[in-house]
Amino acid sequence: MFRRTFWFSTGVAAGVWATAKVNRKLRQLTPQSVAVSAANKALETGHRIKDSAVGFALDVRDNMARREAELGEALGLNASVDGELPAPRRLAAIENPDKPQYVERSTYPTHNRNEDH
Repeated sequence: MFRRTFWFSTGVAAGVWATAKVNRKLRQLTPQSVAVSAANKALETGHRIKDSAVGFALDVRDNMARREAELGEALGLNASVDGELPAPRRLAAIENPDKPQYVERSTYPTHNRNEDH
């Protein structure tokens, strides 16, 4: 008799456990739960990608500054300038050869995209 009672109660416990597990899995598979789960995973992935991209950008910026400093030292660009920068070049205007008028032109580019147009 105790043996039957033991196996009966074991079967009831297994049935309750299996029913609870199936109901929990069914709740996880509802459209709302799947949407929430997908949104959470997308947010986590987005944060991971953002952190990786920020880390990559910082590494690139550090290495770029280091390489720029190396190139500056190799080319002597970081040396202090004694005195002032050279005076801008002056070009003589061609229209009046008796009294030339000088046009101020810098030796440095203006980076104006419209200057040739």
